[in-house]
Amino acid sequence: MSPTIPSTWDPAGPAPSKEQFYNDVYEQVAAVLDPSLPTSANLANVSAVVYWAPNDPPMPRQINWVGFYLNERYYPASSNELLSTSMKPELLLGPFQGRVACKKIKFGVGVCGTAAAERKTVVVPNVHEFPGHIACDSASESEIVVPLLLKGDDGSFSGVVGVFDFDCLKVNGFNEDDKHGIERIADLVSSSCKWKSQISSRTIWMMENRQVVALK
Repeated sequence: MSPTIPSTWDPAGPAPSKEQFYNDVYEQVAAVLDPSLPTSANLANVSAVVYWAPNDPPMPRQINWVGFYLNERYYPASSNELLSTSMKPELLLGPFQGRVACKKIKFGVGVCGTAAAERKTVVVPNVHEFPGHIACDSASESEIVVPLLLKGDDGSFSGVVGVFDFDCLKVNGFNEDDKHGIERIADLVSSSCKWKSQISSRTIWMMENRQVVALK
């Protein structure tokens, strides 16, 4: 766990359940998120907190990569030169912890692209059995990717701003408890950061919905 953020765990006591573990990590993520800061600064701190939490006692998990891929339509940039002209947007590498990673992933391709295009969490027990898996780190054996969904004031969906990606060195590294815990953290990140669209929200909505239709 991050040495700068207090934990509620008692080192002398029993290891926490996964529910307790993720509740604690959620509170730590909430503590480092600062809406006044640029999105990149917040995502950098979140990736650090969440990467070290499962790798440190009392719940060592052998997580080897944690980070974000961001929809190019929302990627922090000073110009539109990064934007693809394709109807299928790309995910661009954002803040992360781990080895060097792939820089671009198309919606609908690989685990990250599938989670973004289908707007739902993808849990992969064995990455070698996932069609089209993109192997950035050959040591990874399992993966979970949670989409970052932007919502309007009324709670309705308004865009996929990116994905939250976790790799594990072991097969079956993630289960439903991880899925629920990480989804809560992803929702917190989505609602706490500043997401400035590089193109109109209407255009993004049309492009993403056409892409979902094309995948079905």
